[in-house]
Amino acid sequence: MEEPKNWWKCSNCEYTLQAATPPETCPGCKEKCNFIDATCYTPECGGPENIDPQIGQR
Repeated sequence: MEEPKNWWKCSNCEYTLQAATPPETCPGCKEKCNFIDATCYTPECGGPENIDPQIGQR
């Protein structure tokens, strides 16, 4: 069974990626940043396969 993947958004450059855990270094800005869990957890935004629109939008 495949490990579930969350959506992660860099708090520095807003780079967004899907992974089981956030990376050590952001692929977008190449910095060591904090990542925000941007996964949708409600049916209104489509569930875990999607980004929460309130968090994921720039």
